[in-house]
Amino acid sequence: MFARWLPAAINTRPTEWSRAAIGMALGTLLSVWLCAQVFGIEVAQHLIGPLGASAVLLFAVSSGALAQPWSIVGGYLTAALVSLLMAHVLGRTLGSAGLAAGIALFLMCWLRCLHPPAGALALTLVLADPATIAMGWTALEPVMLAATTLLLCALAYNNLTRVRYPKRASEPAVLTPAPESQAITAQDLKLALADMEAFYDVTPEDLEQLIHASELHAKRRSVGEVLAPRL
Repeated sequence: MFARWLPAAINTRPTEWSRAAIGMALGTLLSVWLCAQVFGIEVAQHLIGPLGASAVLLFAVSSGALAQPWSIVGGYLTAALVSLLMAHVLGRTLGSAGLAAGIALFLMCWLRCLHPPAGALALTLVLADPATIAMGWTALEPVMLAATTLLLCALAYNNLTRVRYPKRASEPAVLTPAPESQAITAQDLKLALADMEAFYDVTPEDLEQLIHASELHAKRRSVGEVLAPRL
């Protein structure tokens, strides 16, 4: 039972960890610094938490859907607008902050721009520091400046370090049935992920389960296609 609590092994090499760490440090530093130059250090420091979380996604797991450009831009914009509206209508309370985070999550799912750090942004903008509160609706400006700067840093750094970003939709692969002896296992997936040398927000065990479930549905569909003409 306790073994289930152990974290899954990371399928990337230390060189990739270093690449992502350097990119995160540079991207976060530049975005916070630029925001501080334009809007002041107090406003910029108030955004460090969400920006740091976004940087982890943009530089370490840039292949994931939550780290794509529309996710961060749309997520930050949605969360900022909702939180400022909640603060204006309901005041800056813990309850309105939680409500803002919940509404922002719902809208991000609907707009297909789900970005977890934007949930933290919704909370921090409602329960903001005095300098950010004094800005009123214009607090949207430092939020979008910092988010856009971080995104541009990720676009430049990831591609310069040979990590394709943003992720492009790939053509569906044509799969051919393989003998049972050639069935894909979790160990095969671990080796494949290691060869790709990139972060992927999924475990080999999850991939193996998905593949096996897909094979089962494919077999059921093929059996149905064979039996349908006879019926």
